Amino acid sequence: MPERPNIPNGNTNLETDMVRKIETETPGSPVRFGIVGAGGIARAYAEALQKTPTATLVAIADINVSAAQSLAEPLGIPAYASAQELIKGQPKLEAVVVCTPPATHPDICCTLLHAGIDVLCEKPLSIDMDGVLQMVEAAEESGSLLTMASKFRCVADVQKAKELLDSGAIGDVVHFENVFTSYVNMAGRWNSKPGISGGGVLIDNGTHSLDLARYFLGPIDELQVIEGKRTQDLAVEETVAIFFHSRSGVMGSIDLSWTIRKEVPYYIQIHGSEGTISLGWRESKWKRHDGNWETFGPGYDKVGAFAAQIENFAKAILGEEPLLITMEDGVASVRAIEAAYESLSRNPWVAIKGLDWRMARSGDTLTKTMR
Repeated sequence: MPERPNIPNGNTNLETDMVRKIETETPGSPVRFGIVGAGGIARAYAEALQKTPTATLVAIADINVSAAQSLAEPLGIPAYASAQELIKGQPKLEAVVVCTPPATHPDICCTLLHAGIDVLCEKPLSIDMDGVLQMVEAAEESGSLLTMASKFRCVADVQKAKELLDSGAIGDVVHFENVFTSYVNMAGRWNSKPGISGGGVLIDNGTHSLDLARYFLGPIDELQVIEGKRTQDLAVEETVAIFFHSRSGVMGSIDLSWTIRKEVPYYIQIHGSEGTISLGWRESKWKRHDGNWETFGPGYDKVGAFAAQIENFAKAILGEEPLLITMEDGVASVRAIEAAYESLSRNPWVAIKGLDWRMARSGDTLTKTMR
């Protein structure tokens, strides 16, 4: 990975540029959104935008024009071949969701930001710090909003779990566990092409994992990454384990894989000195050590999470609420992933030397020799 540049000190406004007021075409009208990228994730955003009263989808752009048209035509909106064409064809455009592969994010986002368009960019913001700092600079120079998409932060159960944690319901937090493991045939997919994606499962799913860890625990100070066996003949890692310590002293473990499928009902468990919080795909619950499990949520709702994310972004544009995920969060996420790849490139193992107990009596002396 390239050497990590420093985030400029001074007036970076990473926290203060969280919300601003814009003049919409008609007061009270929804924010006019476009989508750049017309793959599977864009379809989820298009569905979510239809369910968000504060936003309206007005156009789709993709270098594969037929893909853009396939998504746009059923919605009765135009399709374009690039972000530049989208800007030119939609002069009243206010915001864009960028759903292209990560290596393309800096160029596309900087183009949009410099045009005065607010940007919600899919994770990760960039495959390296150079790219993300270009995006931050463009946002600051233009006064446009930039945020990273992190759908899990917008899951209702995740937000309720954070409230439980902050209330002290499970005492002092000791251990954080996250599992994102499911078999996916990655042959031929851009996610497994390092020049486009920046890596393998570590950057693809680990970006979600480390952002969730930061959301619940605060800053992460150190981590270690270990790679598992490769079975799909990929050029990138397909199974990894991440171990970390948060600044608050919490120990964490994260399992990521495109190859193995762990049959567990939860994707996050947080263990405290007095209880446990379990965030599940179909149910979320918590308990104290001396009590019974109490359900507090119905589980993971993908479309609901996308809609909540769009609504927060639209309301931040309108000046009605702060961003849930700031530019600082996006920058910290890229930093964490770079540190993870730095760890992965090293050898974290300590060999166990063979111990050969050869018992030989010499009088009453029992000797052991090292082989």
